[in-house]
Amino acid sequence: MSMYCNQCEQTAKGIGCTTHGVCGKDVDVAALQDLLIHAVMGLSLYAQEGRKVGLVDGKVNLFTAQGIFATLTNVDFDPARFQSLINETVSLRDELKGKVENAGGNVNFEAAAANFTPASDVAGLVEQGKKVSLDSDKETDANTQSLQQILLYGIKGVAAYTDHARIMGQEDDTVYAFIHEALASLTRKDIPMNDWLGLVLKCGEMNFRAMELLDAGNTGTYGHPVPTKVPLGHRKGKCILVSGHDLKDLAELLEQTEGKGIDIYTHGEMLPTHGYPELKKYKHFYGHFGTAWQNQQKEFATFPGAILMTTNCIQKPQANYADHIFTTGLVGWPGVHHVENGNFGPVIEKALALPGFEAETEQGSVMVGFARNAVMGVAPKVIDAVKSGAIKHFFLVGGCDGAKPGRNYYSEFVEKAPKDTVILTLACGKFRFFDKQLGDIGGIPRLLDVGQCNDAYSAIQIAVALANAFEVSVNDLPLTLILSWYEQKAVAILLTLLHLGIKGIFIGPSLPAFITPDVMNILVENFNIRPISTPEKDMEIIFG
Repeated sequence: MSMYCNQCEQTAKGIGCTTHGVCGKDVDVAALQDLLIHAVMGLSLYAQEGRKVGLVDGKVNLFTAQGIFATLTNVDFDPARFQSLINETVSLRDELKGKVENAGGNVNFEAAAANFTPASDVAGLVEQGKKVSLDSDKETDANTQSLQQILLYGIKGVAAYTDHARIMGQEDDTVYAFIHEALASLTRKDIPMNDWLGLVLKCGEMNFRAMELLDAGNTGTYGHPVPTKVPLGHRKGKCILVSGHDLKDLAELLEQTEGKGIDIYTHGEMLPTHGYPELKKYKHFYGHFGTAWQNQQKEFATFPGAILMTTNCIQKPQANYADHIFTTGLVGWPGVHHVENGNFGPVIEKALALPGFEAETEQGSVMVGFARNAVMGVAPKVIDAVKSGAIKHFFLVGGCDGAKPGRNYYSEFVEKAPKDTVILTLACGKFRFFDKQLGDIGGIPRLLDVGQCNDAYSAIQIAVALANAFEVSVNDLPLTLILSWYEQKAVAILLTLLHLGIKGIFIGPSLPAFITPDVMNILVENFNIRPISTPEKDMEIIFG
């Protein structure tokens, strides 16, 4: 077995990728990711001990989140960058170890992660990485190992949102402390299964806080989203396409391209950014280009301008269009341009050199901007519609998209949902059905785009507000969650929902390969989680 990776829904045969990642990750990158996580576990031991003696290192906090984030699906495929990250982890570890020792803290850890010395070259690091992945542990029982993997993959999602929030000026050491606690725990062999389950649910609590911070950063900087019509066609002229999640990158690009005759289009999860007042004010911020995740390679190959990718959002780019792709932050692949220090000059130059759209096309539009402030602004109308029977049920149909067969379930579910139901949606899973014309109920659109994956925070606030208005619990609302998952941020969001005690979630298109039947039974018994079947059968269950 050359590699083993089961962290995303696309994993080979529903078990694990063993020769090459479905995402495009090769054996070397997989091993380097495992070794980086191993190294950050060691760093976390000293960070956790440091807090016991009043020592909190902001540099370590920042690097911890970024190092973990680099191992998410579809973020970084560059071996050289992983070598640099691993070496930096060990350097920070040794520096922190000295500080903790001087402050009187314990620095005598037996865990291999606390003491390992990285090899001097990539080949050596790869060999080290093959020996430290979670599946390399042959002593721990399968159920405990399953909970450890759920925790690790949840932490990866938390790290991503934490780094996004930090970029927007929002941090909370409580979140960093938990990340260090969780990773330090993964070096131990003496933790009972129930305690692992507790850590998994606490991970959901910390992810809620991370999403809250990110929401505060986004809305505090760019305003609360407002309902906005977004064209799906395009104008004649030069263009740049922005994919990913990062609002700050988009804002800086909009500022730097103003007056240069370049239109900015969104792709994927950047679509909801059209609803933010401080972004939509730019006249050259025009429309949205692209549909579902499985079409991204084709769409990127045909886009006649420059492409900016801000976070994990696509498989490894194909060579025929990689030259006009630029990445920011942690995102990187060999041979792809990387933007440094917020200078989008090279992106602008490439856009001006490329042909752009030769003619204008009209392809309709979609509405965005139905985050919590917009929805609660019409709350009395919504409440009256429920009380009168005009709205019978709410569905939250959202989550991560992917290319594997079976994801058409979500578009079919939305199409077949009764006309007296309202669909809330968020994250990239909505591109299965985001352009469907579902009409309205008394002026309330039946399809409400809440936002990006991290805007699960906004959706939760909507549900809590409705529950308070009806004086019931969220679980007693006429609300059902129909979720798709693809990667680790979706795992973190699911853990948040479980932490909040939300029950009856339908999840698909397949269950995570890293959840054993026994652990799945625990989730079913405590939270009534169900795998999706068919839209018809699931609606029969929902409506009883």
